[in-house]
Amino acid sequence: MPTFDDLLEEAGSFGRCQRRVFALLSLLPVLFAGVYVGIVFQGFTPDHWCRDSAVVEKRESCGWSLADSRRLTVPSVNSSGSVQYSSCEQYQVDWNSTGLTCDTRDLNLSRVPVTALFRLFSFNFLFPFMSQFDLVCSDGWFVDMYQSTFSVGNLIGSFAFGYFADRFGRRLCLLVSIMVNAMSGLILAVVPNYISILVARTAFGFGAKGCWMASYVLIAEIVGVEYRRTVGILYQIMFSFGVILLPLLAYYITDWRWLQVIFSAPYILFLSCYWFVPESPRWLISQNKSSKALEITAAMAKENKRTLKQYEEVAEDEGDSPTASLLDLIRTPKMRKHTFILSFNWFTSAVVYQGLIMRVGITGGNLYIDFLITALVEFPAALLILFTIERIGRRLPFALSNIIAGASCLAAAFIADGMVWLKMVAACIGRLGITIAFEMVLFVNTEIYPTYVRNLGVSVCSTLCDVGGMIAPFLLYRLAAVWLELPLIIFGIVAFIAGGLVFFLPETKGIPLPETIDDIEFPDRFHQMAKDLNVTICFYIYKLYLSIVLI
Repeated sequence: MPTFDDLLEEAGSFGRCQRRVFALLSLLPVLFAGVYVGIVFQGFTPDHWCRDSAVVEKRESCGWSLADSRRLTVPSVNSSGSVQYSSCEQYQVDWNSTGLTCDTRDLNLSRVPVTALFRLFSFNFLFPFMSQFDLVCSDGWFVDMYQSTFSVGNLIGSFAFGYFADRFGRRLCLLVSIMVNAMSGLILAVVPNYISILVARTAFGFGAKGCWMASYVLIAEIVGVEYRRTVGILYQIMFSFGVILLPLLAYYITDWRWLQVIFSAPYILFLSCYWFVPESPRWLISQNKSSKALEITAAMAKENKRTLKQYEEVAEDEGDSPTASLLDLIRTPKMRKHTFILSFNWFTSAVVYQGLIMRVGITGGNLYIDFLITALVEFPAALLILFTIERIGRRLPFALSNIIAGASCLAAAFIADGMVWLKMVAACIGRLGITIAFEMVLFVNTEIYPTYVRNLGVSVCSTLCDVGGMIAPFLLYRLAAVWLELPLIIFGIVAFIAGGLVFFLPETKGIPLPETIDDIEFPDRFHQMAKDLNVTICFYIYKLYLSIVLI
């Protein structure tokens, strides 16, 4: 009885049908890029200071400049020898009292007490949602919540849509998640208060994760085995392309609500995927719907200009055992070690990747140019992976990418502020390293677990990615309020640890995928069996060759 992989060989492993489906679904990561890292522009905190209505009236009557009114409203702070003003304090001055003239040259406010103000701020330009709701100073953590609630939605979506896709199919899961994205994204653009924003943002994250998972799995399941790795990397490249487009959109669309509409409205067009994208035949076979799977595969073969033989049934591919459980991932020593190391790397990749992206918004440089430059380095990451993993292996590039990212973060933290371009180079190298690590962790995760718990292992370990996404905004913005470079030091340390831990994982290049836990716990025996099998195969090939020659 043939398997679906056998059918794909006849129907075409990556023919016109698969290319059409990939071209359509690969546009979804472009939208997801804006959803995932759009906080850099939507939650950007511009230069701000306390607003005193009495000073505003005085400025209008006396003809003061904006600089004069700011100097008389908020105290100055020391910062590298330059004059800067506090963002969250103001002088306690009664500007309506008599005796205060328009001449401010002789006015000495150095001994005037200051107080913290929690509302009524002035901004140098109106752009992000935090300017609409005054989410600065003591309320600045609400901006962190904007991204964290998205990751909460991601985490819930991982479990919900994982079950939904296995129970009801990839195509229906894709349709539902796209509908959730379109509705929650557009609602997010019009809600009147910040609590509603957080609720809608959580729903948006819920749908976005389901959309990403369903489209990625569907593409992987309809192409041949030899194309899966390349298709996966190209899918990631489309996300990087969306990251590059983001600053261009944000430059011309300066209102966060309209930017949100741009992120959400295109999902309405993707509802057409239900008619242009077939259900996964591999999933149909797993649900004992071989006739429907054969019908779809025949249609794929016809579009690929191939002819499919007549089959009555298709054998189900080997996958997770129904008896697989979470305990299988931690019951034995080496499985426990692998689970811990991979989970920590998922967590580190999310924290450092998101942290480096969001840090662009608080460094004080040109937001759009700095973001674009650091985004461009993501493209070489995919090429480096393609050229190294089959030549060098998985473990060394995986470990070195984390270590390079950590070293770059630490270097950028201690480079003098005046050396702007050197800081930028270090940041770009760090972004390149962590991007490679983020893409490598998925490859290694799928190759290191035995077959019957492989999907479960990837699902469990990757949930730490969403946990890292919840923590990253607080880690960046709250620590940066203490010292701007402190988050970089934390990123560097955790990346170094993650890279060092990778050396404790086995190399998977050229090694058959393990089938049982014994293959993990006793690798020498497993490798020897694989070696003996190869020797046996070579021996029989040699005997066949001799028999042909002697004839």
